Amino acid sequence: MVLLNNYLKILVKSRLALLLVILMGFPVLADEGKTTLPSEWYEAPQTASELDITQFSESPLLAERGLPSVQQRLPDDPVVIVPYGEIGKYGGVARITLGDHWTFFNWEAALTISPDLHTLLPNLAESWEVSADGKTITIVLRSGLKWSDGVPLTADDFVFTFDHIWLDPEMAPVRSRLISGGSIKKIDDLSFSYIFEEPNPLFVNLIAQFGNFMVDAKHYYQNWHPAFVDRDELNARIEEMGFMTWMAFVDAQRFSRIEESVDVPTLRSYRVVSRTPVMMRFERNPYYHKVDPTGQQLPYIDAIDAEVITDNAELVTAKAATGDLDFAGFALRTQDIPLLKLGERFGHVKVHIWRRLQTSDVIIQLNYNHANKPLRRLYWDKRFRHALSYAINRQEMNDIIYFGRGVPQQVTVHPTSIFYEPGFATAHSGYDPDHANALLDEIGLKDINGDGLREYPDGSELIITMEFLDFETPKEITMELVSAYWRAVGIDLRLKLVDRALQSARAQSGAMQMSLWHADYCTDILFPIVPRWWVPMYAGWESVLWNDWARYFITEGRLGEKPPPVMQELQRWTDELRWAIDPAVRIAAGKKILASSAENVWTFGTVGLAPQPVVISSRMKNVVPEGIWGWDNRWTLAYHPSTWYFE
Repeated sequence: MVLLNNYLKILVKSRLALLLVILMGFPVLADEGKTTLPSEWYEAPQTASELDITQFSESPLLAERGLPSVQQRLPDDPVVIVPYGEIGKYGGVARITLGDHWTFFNWEAALTISPDLHTLLPNLAESWEVSADGKTITIVLRSGLKWSDGVPLTADDFVFTFDHIWLDPEMAPVRSRLISGGSIKKIDDLSFSYIFEEPNPLFVNLIAQFGNFMVDAKHYYQNWHPAFVDRDELNARIEEMGFMTWMAFVDAQRFSRIEESVDVPTLRSYRVVSRTPVMMRFERNPYYHKVDPTGQQLPYIDAIDAEVITDNAELVTAKAATGDLDFAGFALRTQDIPLLKLGERFGHVKVHIWRRLQTSDVIIQLNYNHANKPLRRLYWDKRFRHALSYAINRQEMNDIIYFGRGVPQQVTVHPTSIFYEPGFATAHSGYDPDHANALLDEIGLKDINGDGLREYPDGSELIITMEFLDFETPKEITMELVSAYWRAVGIDLRLKLVDRALQSARAQSGAMQMSLWHADYCTDILFPIVPRWWVPMYAGWESVLWNDWARYFITEGRLGEKPPPVMQELQRWTDELRWAIDPAVRIAAGKKILASSAENVWTFGTVGLAPQPVVISSRMKNVVPEGIWGWDNRWTLAYHPSTWYFE
């Protein structure tokens, strides 16, 4: 009864929100053809020499700091970025929250990602090449690139990260299969190769998507690594700074979590200049390597104040709606759109509606390795999975939560993917509670004690606990509805919110009966190398599906539990997907994986490709009004935040 009352409250509030949006005018979504992005964003960027740019200028902020001239600070032939909109002006301090600092200024890696969600482009690299056998990826860097402290970027920095971060047994006790059998070889100061024992042609995708953590400033980090300094001396320094290990310190530095992060050189458009418990301050990187078509060194905006707001999405929404933030996106949710549009109506902000790339905002995960044997057997019964899927009214969820602007579907790849087929998205997704009840009856789950809820065939109670972290997408409201749908067919689902630490601990220990996340890793950028929602090949804090089977696969049988044959077959297809040189073989393997998921419903999708509000202040310019928002494409990476400016 409590869940039903909650459901009714949600329904009423959401219908009122829907009415408000209708009255105010709901904007067109990103894939409906309204925005035309610069054609230059889909191609390798031109350089200054190619465009006959010979004069360069800088922000007045840097003019009196005793730095080398802007021409000396820029690389030999700077990359030219064409803004969306118009040439910008220098100046200003942007107000954001710390959660958006990865979206307000983004990665700078050897390669980068096009707005089309699959094409890779050169960035720090001038060029790259994958050998015919797929075993060697060679990168050639642009000449004259520099870290934010003016030290040249060289191949040594990439070698340091691969050998002393990724392959260091203390930093990475379990080696990722993504780099298994891999090594790195310096060719000269500007070129190097990743070399693998087996074909690994899609390693380039990882370079582009996770590439900021594939290069570190050797001249800085070697002072904190036992391969370069005396271990006893290093341990004493680390202990004096209040850290347990050198690995913890390096990790904190790489993610800018501590005050000492001001010392870390960066390649990004902004560098950390101060950090307190309540605010992080960034200033423009004087050695940033990109310019606009008039020769102005980017970025346009001089500094960023990132307020530390944790676990309070409502506060972020309120600040965004009233114009107290110049940019907000990461903590905003679809159901925030009515309040945000009200702020737009008063002239405080502009609300852009992008579309999230997640093919399901909530991916419901059964723990197939849970210690409860009866529950585990029930999960493994395909009829049970089909019944739960047919019991979910996805179209009603779309109307209630997403104003009818999402896509009701299962967990599959993004429509832009070469692996996509419509049938994968719609399999066993129709709302049919009668069929769900018939399947549950067939299994032998009956209401024995007359309370309206089903018990196991032996009469013991059947209660499933869903533990989850309510983060990014509308997870709590979704699960309130799912709980009501499942209760209507006699399945007693109990919901339990957890914080990030508890989520991580219980998920990785296999203690959760059921959990959820959102279905990213669904584009051609990440699906072919990490098909994590479809195959037991990844074990992480946000996943509970099959961690024991995944550990067995990752460690080649040293840890975990040997998976059943059907899962072993999926794992074999995963290797084909990642290692295949022939695109036809790769596509066939990927589609076999997705077809298996569609038929077996290993996970439950709900509604995906949903509206994502991106709010900017009235003074912010050049932010694209429509885009694709998500982890795979690093949110704003393809939309060049360094070209945003204040009017």
